[in-house]
Amino acid sequence: MAIIPAHLPKILYSCYHTFSRSGEQFVPEHILSFQIAGSLVVQDGTQEFKFQEGDIRFHQRNHLLKFNKQLPADGSEFKSLSVFFDQEMLRSFSKEYGYKSVKTHRNQAITTIAPMPLYQSFLQSLYPYDQIMQQGNEDLLILKVKEALLILLKTKPELKDILFDFAEPGKADLEAFMIKNFKFNVSLQRFAYLTGRSLATFKRDFEKIFHTAPSRWLQQQRLKEAYHLIKEKGRRPSDVYLEVGFEDLSHFSFAFKKAYGTNPSMV
Repeated sequence: MAIIPAHLPKILYSCYHTFSRSGEQFVPEHILSFQIAGSLVVQDGTQEFKFQEGDIRFHQRNHLLKFNKQLPADGSEFKSLSVFFDQEMLRSFSKEYGYKSVKTHRNQAITTIAPMPLYQSFLQSLYPYDQIMQQGNEDLLILKVKEALLILLKTKPELKDILFDFAEPGKADLEAFMIKNFKFNVSLQRFAYLTGRSLATFKRDFEKIFHTAPSRWLQQQRLKEAYHLIKEKGRRPSDVYLEVGFEDLSHFSFAFKKAYGTNPSMV
């Protein structure tokens, strides 16, 4: 199947049936997502959200998320559909329809959307997904993304101030941000961007606050959290290393033994 060029608005259909998935991601663009089958648990560092078949959610851009996708109880396929609203598309839409962000909005990772007939009709119109995504249907794809945005604005007009705020992240409270987000396994460059700083300024501000280098502090915090989960909560090392921000079990075990003098499995 030919794929629509990456610079155009995107609709992504996720479908698999062989396993459940866990992981984390950075959300660079606003997304409207439909849970078609299976369940999804999302954690933003503070709050946990659970979505079942039929649920709809709006992801605000520039957030870090951990997710757990579960197959339906009958073992059938996990299915979701996501409509991406990138900044170029939103700027064009703002000029065409006159929408502007006029007030400060709440910075939250996810907004739940009440299911309504408008959303159901839109979703049904996307069922010939393979055809819509074929090369040559670019104009149709753009129209479907616009349609999704118009429905979202009609049913949740307060999202206007989020969708059409084109500012990059402002300078955040670095200490509060890092304490909330240290378990996310992302680069220092990403942390710097999300706190409204250059990488050099991020490192300088970080050391003023925490009196150590970011990489050292991140490992210490992740190991401390892992120790708590294993010792106090009875969790297995193989279940916590990804949760606290390590990439692989062997690296986690090595760092844990170096810090605590014993293998995590022996705690």
